[in-house]
Amino acid sequence: MSVVCRPTASNLVAFSSVITFKPSISRARFHCRTDENGDNKFRERPPPKRRHSRGPSRRSAIKKSFSQEQVKFASPIKIEDDPVVGIIGGGISGLVCALYLEKRGFSSTVFDTGIHGLGGRMGTRIIDSQPLIFDHAAQFFTVSDPEFSKLVDSWTKNGLVTQWDGAIGELEAGGRFLPLSSLPLKYTGVHGMRPLADSILSETSLVKVVRPCWVSKLEPYNGLWHLSENGKPCGHFDAIVIAHNGKCANRLLASSGLPLVARQMKRLELSSIWALMAAFEDPLPVPLSDHGEPLEGAFVKGIDSLSWMGNNTAKLMATQRGAPHCWTFFSTAAFGKQNKVPQESIPSVTAEKVKEAMLEGVEAALGLKKNSLQKPFYTRLQLWGASLPLNSPGIPCIFDPHGRAGICGDWLLGSSLESAALSGIALANHIAEYFQSGGESPDEFALGLHNDFHPLRAHDIGQFPGLDSTRETNEELQLQLTL
Repeated sequence: MSVVCRPTASNLVAFSSVITFKPSISRARFHCRTDENGDNKFRERPPPKRRHSRGPSRRSAIKKSFSQEQVKFASPIKIEDDPVVGIIGGGISGLVCALYLEKRGFSSTVFDTGIHGLGGRMGTRIIDSQPLIFDHAAQFFTVSDPEFSKLVDSWTKNGLVTQWDGAIGELEAGGRFLPLSSLPLKYTGVHGMRPLADSILSETSLVKVVRPCWVSKLEPYNGLWHLSENGKPCGHFDAIVIAHNGKCANRLLASSGLPLVARQMKRLELSSIWALMAAFEDPLPVPLSDHGEPLEGAFVKGIDSLSWMGNNTAKLMATQRGAPHCWTFFSTAAFGKQNKVPQESIPSVTAEKVKEAMLEGVEAALGLKKNSLQKPFYTRLQLWGASLPLNSPGIPCIFDPHGRAGICGDWLLGSSLESAALSGIALANHIAEYFQSGGESPDEFALGLHNDFHPLRAHDIGQFPGLDSTRETNEELQLQLTL
């Protein structure tokens, strides 16, 4: 099969064989059997040493991506043709990428699988009949970068984010609470994290959003990327952005003609985290800060099943009196790995086991007697199977100029909302500069295709720039006071 760019008299012959997918040749033997309906079924006879083979594994599918031929678009980009970018993934990184492409004058379409809204791991669940509200993914974020600070300032002016001034700190097993400093400032969406994500593109005019849509195939043809969802065309684009990760992204890239991009994505390692949303009739008996403020959020230490607990009611509904007390609890990454199951179909036995272990963890963290924690009247459990990055290349984005494809995401710089936004900004600017160059010297725009990965240091629920250094300063001060 040959893939060609926009044909012209000058480049049709030169480009007709730029990319060739080589069929694999095997000496497979076949045998025939009759099924229960009397139909003949032909099956490949497996080699004797692999009698228990059950077909190609996901690992073998990914392995094929490393031997695929590289897509190389030969026709130049013309600004007067108004090039358009297809962005696959509507998390913070993909949304900010679309926003900044518009700032540079370029159109884009964002494809997202979300049924309830955009945002990816900026998830908020609202139960209207109660009312109950839970941020069940990103809990808050901090700001350390000047460019991200400008973006957050605009969100603040538009009433999308606010500071979380409640008592946040570390909670040791047994109920010992160590509040963190008020700096750096901690931000959260005014009505939750997902409404913030849904509002990011509210004032754009060059961005189209398509959801729910699960892009399942990328095909280069006639100088454009053609996207489809289970055979249904989703449009064609001059460049594409992969703004999600995990097994779905790996499958999408496995036969895309982007072996270098696929290889970098495959190097990413992700943790698994359980999220338990629980609503209580009465306040939990949480410890107080030195100023008499009740704990609202805490990084939990010394509990196998628990890494974070956050009071959504205090954070998002502080002015409402008599509202139920809605908490989000997160497991540790180790607990998530030990109890990982397919997140699309969690066995009820596993769900009950995890819920019980996490609620016992809450008891232990608060220093309560066993079985003394009040029973929640509402619970919902979710497994974030591809939660947070464990390693990173430490670069803002990845871009393959020959294939006109890029990657953005928090994992390229770290595991924070800030790193996700900065990655989207960087890729948008990089693609804009590539377009403006006409794409005539593509090698000059190659970025991150060969960078090594390194382990990330972070909390189980991610990084919060400035927070770690503040905690270390506080610990040093406390040590000095005790001397």
